[in-house]
Amino acid sequence: MNVTITPSSVRGTARAPPSKSYTHRAILAAGYADGATVRDALWSADTRATARAVELFGGTVERQSDGTLEIEGFDGRPEVPADVINCDNSGTTMRLVAGAAALADGMSVLTGDESLRSRPQGPLLEAIQELGGWAESTRGNGQAPLVVTGPITGGEVSIPGDVSSQYITSLLMAGAVTAEGIEIDLETELKSAPYVDITTELLADYGVDAEQTDRGFTVAGGQSYAPADGKYAVPGDFSSISYLLAAGAIASEEGIHVEGAQPSAQGDTAIVDIVERMGAEVEWDRENGTIDVSKAELEGIEVSVEDTPDLLPTIATLGAVAEGDTHITNAEHVRYKETDRVSAMAEELGTMGVETTEEQDLLTIHGSESTLSGATVDGRADHRIIMSLALAGLVADGETTVQGTEHVDVSFPGFFDLLEELGADVTEA
Repeated sequence: MNVTITPSSVRGTARAPPSKSYTHRAILAAGYADGATVRDALWSADTRATARAVELFGGTVERQSDGTLEIEGFDGRPEVPADVINCDNSGTTMRLVAGAAALADGMSVLTGDESLRSRPQGPLLEAIQELGGWAESTRGNGQAPLVVTGPITGGEVSIPGDVSSQYITSLLMAGAVTAEGIEIDLETELKSAPYVDITTELLADYGVDAEQTDRGFTVAGGQSYAPADGKYAVPGDFSSISYLLAAGAIASEEGIHVEGAQPSAQGDTAIVDIVERMGAEVEWDRENGTIDVSKAELEGIEVSVEDTPDLLPTIATLGAVAEGDTHITNAEHVRYKETDRVSAMAEELGTMGVETTEEQDLLTIHGSESTLSGATVDGRADHRIIMSLALAGLVADGETTVQGTEHVDVSFPGFFDLLEELGADVTEA
């Protein structure tokens, strides 16, 4: 599906979708438990993949009419799956579920779509083997399809921290139900650290204790997953809120009122500070979980995405509208997502007339040297690229057609419907 966006002014009230990161973890944590009720869950292509994995391990996931998930778990003892675990395009699913597969007394096979089969999994496979399991890439290149055989019982493991924080999350979640627990020594500095903070916060809500140490992280074994009253509520998603705030900052004279923005461990809450530093009018009522944002003249800034990789596409679009240069630093790990998001934003914004300088660990957007013009751009089958390019279309000169827009279902189902409700001129092509 393609969508065409005509320059538009937006205004009104928008509610953030639930957090994808929290929803993945909440579904799997309920699987590790006897079961749980997960409220306000994001039901998207990615999170459905995690739910299917829980069912293949012996649990059940039933979605109620109000969106609540009623989950019966496998109580820390996953069955050997009767079928291949298809993670579709969800790297989070593959990495978190690989840890659960290492607990099963037998062999699990994990695969996904073409994009997912190109992403690095090697360090996690090596960690599982170090813990006494057997894990390998069928092609011998550290990429899916993966074969994982358990059961592991815990122990000490070393792993790099600069490839994916999801490796640490996977081991912590699985380690809590091993006999010995797992102690993780980080070989390198941890990037995307707030995502591990999300994990430890959610584990605590499920009654599981995991701690940071001088060398990494540790989780004691023999623990049980059990949220208070058997229920867990997913907070709003700040990765998705970033698109709403950016829309307000570049295309809303009257302002956008965002609901569902309660504070949490999400690193992407940094977007509030970023749009404010760039010059937008922003007010965050943390107690009520609302943010008001409106358009202003934006100025380029320097932003590190070391801990907030998912914000790079949004920041790149803001930079295309801003005066001066926007330097997005510590960005190399953003190249290993659904697509190489550094190159994707440089190339697609370039199609729209934006001047950029791309280095391995840096993307600079030269706003003052750019004339943002409508064009046909490739969404790269990546939900975050698609939404960020759509925002650029709100203020570009002429029509912008974004190709492959169905992929927003990964994290923000209804994104284009919401843009239209806010006043954007959106046409399905």
